[in-house]
Amino acid sequence: MADAVGSSGAMAQPSVLLTKEPAPQTVPASDLPMKVYEVALNTGTDSSSGLATAGFRIAKYLPTEWHLNHSELCHKAFISCEQAERGRAEAKELAEYAAAAAQRAQQDSTAAVGQRLEDIHFWKSQLQKEIEDLDAETRLLAAQKLRLERALDATEVPYAIATDNLQCRERRQAPDLVCDEVERELLKEADLIRSIQELLKRTLIQARNQMRINREHKEVCEMDWSDKVETYNIDDKCGKYSNQSTNTQFHPTSVKFEESASTPETWAKFSNDNIYRAEREKLASINLRDLIDNILHDTSEDMRKQCAAVNEAFAKHCEELYDTKHKLEHHLKQILKEIGFQEANIAALKQAIKDKEAPMKVAQTRLYDRSSRPNVDLCRDEAQFRLVSEVEELTESIKSLKKRLLESEESLRNLEDTRMNLEKDIAVKTNSIFIDKQKCMAHRTRYPVVFKLAGYE
Repeated sequence: MADAVGSSGAMAQPSVLLTKEPAPQTVPASDLPMKVYEVALNTGTDSSSGLATAGFRIAKYLPTEWHLNHSELCHKAFISCEQAERGRAEAKELAEYAAAAAQRAQQDSTAAVGQRLEDIHFWKSQLQKEIEDLDAETRLLAAQKLRLERALDATEVPYAIATDNLQCRERRQAPDLVCDEVERELLKEADLIRSIQELLKRTLIQARNQMRINREHKEVCEMDWSDKVETYNIDDKCGKYSNQSTNTQFHPTSVKFEESASTPETWAKFSNDNIYRAEREKLASINLRDLIDNILHDTSEDMRKQCAAVNEAFAKHCEELYDTKHKLEHHLKQILKEIGFQEANIAALKQAIKDKEAPMKVAQTRLYDRSSRPNVDLCRDEAQFRLVSEVEELTESIKSLKKRLLESEESLRNLEDTRMNLEKDIAVKTNSIFIDKQKCMAHRTRYPVVFKLAGYE
């Protein structure tokens, strides 16, 4: 029994000599209830009961109980040390496992953030490319729109020429006031130019709408790209955090999923849809540019062809007028010799009157246009007074010339009433030639070239 107790004590803990007071316990000591042992009293033959040593007759432990108590204390000490050692080993293993798990989790999170950065960079690059493509396409379409505007402006001159030719030819005198081939070609030209103008206006509206759509999709892609840039910067900052970072802190409330958060599928689909719609509109813009090219090429060619047809009809008609006039002049050569000066005077007067029509139209048109000046700009300035004076001067000049013409014609009728019909016929032919050759054909030299009609300048 003594050996067992000794071995238990040796295994439990080596004895240490205490030279100072032990350190205070972390748990404050408390009084434990005293264990009451029922000790068997020695009442045998060895008992001193009833002898003179009655004062030492008190209840005491037996030696076996003393050894048993010592053995129990040693055994409890051994068990406590063993449990403490096992607890320390388990705590160390748990701490090492928790550290490794935390490191693995942080590495996985960093890798996931890195992968997310690659995805964001991919879509950001795709959006940036789409933005640049849309911007370049919009600039190209703007150039085509400018060509349309120039071409539309260029049609004003041919239309003005055609209508002016028709109006000038309305001033022909009978019997030359006929609906001839020249007039039919001029009407065809005017109708062609009007239809071309309508087509160019519709196409111009379509180009403006397409440019607006391009800009809208570009703005959508730019907003998405801006979000990607901001997100990339945030995730890049998150990826650089480490355990040694000094700007980290606890945010317990951040460990949650936002209700409005998207999924990776919807996130990718959003950017993909934006790019798809932008690509679709870019293709529509490219097709529209090709259409504008074809329209401008065809319309400019058609206008130049019709212009050539009108010029050819004018040349043929002028040749006929010249031939008829020469025949009339041959028959009246002798008569005109006597009254030639007077006829020359009449022709000069008529020419002078007709020459005043263009300045009169210019002055009156200026006055008419200036009457549309807005608000306080409707000013009686020096230019306004000069234009009014110019109209009055032209009116007086025309009035004087017409008066002189009437006097000359009265003198001519007195000289030769019987030959007036021939003279009038020659005058009609002269007037028709003047209108067709000098007014109309000279005006048609201002017809724009194909390069300008196609909107290149």
